Amino acid sequence: MSDSPEKKDELAGTEQPFVSHLVELRDRLVKAVMAIAVVAIALGVYPGPAALYDLMAAPLVAHLPKGATMIATSVISPFMVPLKVLMMTAFMIALPVVLYQLWAFVAPGLYAHEKKLVLPLVVSSTLLFFVGVAFCYFFVFGRVFAFIQSFAPASITASPDIEAYLGFVLSMFLAFGMAFEVPVVVVVLARMGIFSVQKLKDFRGYFVVLAFIIAAIVTPPDVVSQLALAIPMVALYEVGIWAAQIFIRHTQAPEATE
Repeated sequence: MSDSPEKKDELAGTEQPFVSHLVELRDRLVKAVMAIAVVAIALGVYPGPAALYDLMAAPLVAHLPKGATMIATSVISPFMVPLKVLMMTAFMIALPVVLYQLWAFVAPGLYAHEKKLVLPLVVSSTLLFFVGVAFCYFFVFGRVFAFIQSFAPASITASPDIEAYLGFVLSMFLAFGMAFEVPVVVVVLARMGIFSVQKLKDFRGYFVVLAFIIAAIVTPPDVVSQLALAIPMVALYEVGIWAAQIFIRHTQAPEATE
């Protein structure tokens, strides 16, 4: 007896030779790199690397003493540091195109229920990372720098190094961007069956402690940035538990549903 159309393998006839996969992967990578290059060239023309660095440094400069400026302790820092900022910005702006190329490469090898699982995770994780970076830049930086400057002795003039500031910003962006991925991690753990939703609920109290430990490790030693990281992580953990219950219900394989 032949299988009904509903039972047929969705991927039947889609197999490709290994070389074809490599060629497609190369083409996808080229398109992703081209997207980053186009954005980098556009940003290089306007507003330019120097203006991008000034924008990134604005939260700190606003809290420096009157007349104080940032300094460059290396000969090539005034050239290399703004260039790094330009490339970082270009990658973040072109990230949707990069992720689309990745999705277009892997999607043909996924079943329908797997596409329902992977695509929302890719989109939500990207958006949450950007939200974390924006939260850090617009909310956390101003309060952290004001708090730090309030402890500066009157006998010194703060003149931060531009390269050290770039390293600080990147580490903070990464910390907050990854911290805002908590809902995605919770959903994946629940969907893969590593932890049940009930166990995740029971872990709430422990996660609060864990969130404050992580915040104390990855942020500067000030209470403002630690609270600004730990509190959203705890709130996003609850969002992840709520999302996991909905996500599991809508991404089951057909045979599991039956």
